[in-house]
Amino acid sequence: MTHRHFLIHKPFGYLSQFVCELKKKKLLGELYDFPEGTMAIGRLDEHSEGLLLLTTDGRVSEMVRSKGVEKEYYAQVDGLITDEAVAQLQQGVEIGLRDVKYQTSPCTAFRLETPPSFPPRTKKIRDDRHGPTSWVSITLTEGKFRQIRKMTAAVGFPTLRLVRVRVGNIHLHNLPPGGVQEVVNFALPEREEVGSLHCSS
Repeated sequence: MTHRHFLIHKPFGYLSQFVCELKKKKLLGELYDFPEGTMAIGRLDEHSEGLLLLTTDGRVSEMVRSKGVEKEYYAQVDGLITDEAVAQLQQGVEIGLRDVKYQTSPCTAFRLETPPSFPPRTKKIRDDRHGPTSWVSITLTEGKFRQIRKMTAAVGFPTLRLVRVRVGNIHLHNLPPGGVQEVVNFALPEREEVGSLHCSS
């Protein structure tokens, strides 16, 4: 069997799945004629956007999720994020997971001095009268439920918009919201450093 692999820019308001019992939910299958058996590798929640990998090969999905591959996110936060808050994110913060406290692992985080040029979200973030916002890059090798949102809230800067821009060495680049790109393969060299993930297009 010849497997197929895809990159997609998941838009705001879509679920990272193909089947849902809830009516009136937007699903990935509405964006492209994917082959039978296509699955999302990991997930982005309904209100998050950005790079999502899809494959018909369950082994590829398992490798990407199990090897600690880096995922980089750009988060637009409420207020002008401080150096102190960024340092806390880098060191790891305590968040809640199913009523249990969890200490996030140290990560790479930095303030984006220039806001990224993403297209406007389909649902407006908020009115400018509510005060300034800022952007921060956060790169994780773990992926707890709503982790980025919980991390920025823990340091006093709630996330207003969240976009995943990179998985391993695969970047979102200029793929527009709802855009789909088929690739030849996702390559995970076994002996390279953690975070290595390439695609051949």
